[in-house]
Amino acid sequence: MANLTLVPVTLRQANAFVAEHHRHHRPVAGHKFSIGCQKDGALVGVAIAGRPVSRYLDDGFTLEVTRLCTLGDRNACSMLYAAAARAAKSMGYHKIITYTLDTENGASIRAAGWHCTGQAGGLRWTGVRRPAFDQSPAQMKLRYEKLL
Repeated sequence: MANLTLVPVTLRQANAFVAEHHRHHRPVAGHKFSIGCQKDGALVGVAIAGRPVSRYLDDGFTLEVTRLCTLGDRNACSMLYAAAARAAKSMGYHKIITYTLDTENGASIRAAGWHCTGQAGGLRWTGVRRPAFDQSPAQMKLRYEKLL
């Protein structure tokens, strides 16, 4: 049985993986850093971390995992969430957050030591700056966080 290992990846590599494998999100425009997970020399997952999407949470000390995508290898998700939290802490961040759809169970995030803070946001973007098309499924999200 092959072991999972963490590897550095560029935003371009991470976004290409997301574009090919993510179930409901597109690649992101920017990031602070990205982390990959590989097995037998092949990339099997990525985490992309950046500034919080919500301007109300963008205090300079909070980081958001804006995308996490794996091929389903056991422990890959929790390994990436834990690695993102360690990296954020090393960079001086105080908190790291992420969101899931309310239909996802969040077991991998909880296994990495994060906790659910409840529902967040609405079904879709509203207001004059809303995108022309939905960028994620129109359903409620759950916010997870880890204090660093």
